[in-house]
Amino acid sequence: MISFDLDMTLLDHRTNQIPSSALRAIEFLRKKHKIVLATGRDMDNYYSSAYRDIVRPDAIVHMNGTKITVGSRLIYEHVFKRELVEEILRFCDRKGYGIGMTVGDDDYYIHPEIIAANDVRFWGDCGRRFRDPWQMLEMPVRTLAFVGNREQALEIEQTFPSLRLPMFSSGHGADVVERGFSKADGLRRLAAWFGEKTDLSETVAFGDSMNDLEIIREAGIGVAMGNAVPELKAAADYITSSIEEDGIYRACLHLGLFSE
Repeated sequence: MISFDLDMTLLDHRTNQIPSSALRAIEFLRKKHKIVLATGRDMDNYYSSAYRDIVRPDAIVHMNGTKITVGSRLIYEHVFKRELVEEILRFCDRKGYGIGMTVGDDDYYIHPEIIAANDVRFWGDCGRRFRDPWQMLEMPVRTLAFVGNREQALEIEQTFPSLRLPMFSSGHGADVVERGFSKADGLRRLAAWFGEKTDLSETVAFGDSMNDLEIIREAGIGVAMGNAVPELKAAADYITSSIEEDGIYRACLHLGLFSE
């Protein structure tokens, strides 16, 4: 299996496109390897499904290992307890923090104005369909997305020791995940599903941000993008060039994963 993070590993946020060199690499790799997307996103949501359909992975580790699909089949999921969701939402509501999730075509966020402003900052506009965030108390919640700075993320971690908040590479927010779940855990579950080694020694993983740390450490070969955060580069077996400099394609050539 060869796994790829999406944001700023496959998907360049500056162009909102997956570089043609990366797609060419995936087509080479597909001949001999299983292609896995391992991401903090739910790739079945409206703003992600188009990229899912472009990459056409054999399997997806969604939301940092809390949802795993093979094709259209759900093979694993984990959800927060309702009581924990309520505690998190009430804390962030009091503090004025933006936190929530996207389900299908709808967005459920405490302080949606923070999320909207962040979208405008990074994407130029906000086309979200915000709904009542307290509906999350009656919905399955696998992970949450936090929009804010590192100090605020650390405060949430200190208040809720069962959570970890790996920061986005941009530093503008973090995934909110229960401890004990990661992309590496998801890839191990996939390895078991496919009948492969669950120690991940025969896998290659690409990433750029802190939610990739475990999978980069545990993969047989962990590749950090040139635009990755320093902590990830320090953990990687190989550092390739940045996303805009054909980092995925160049890494595949360097590692001998395919030949011209």
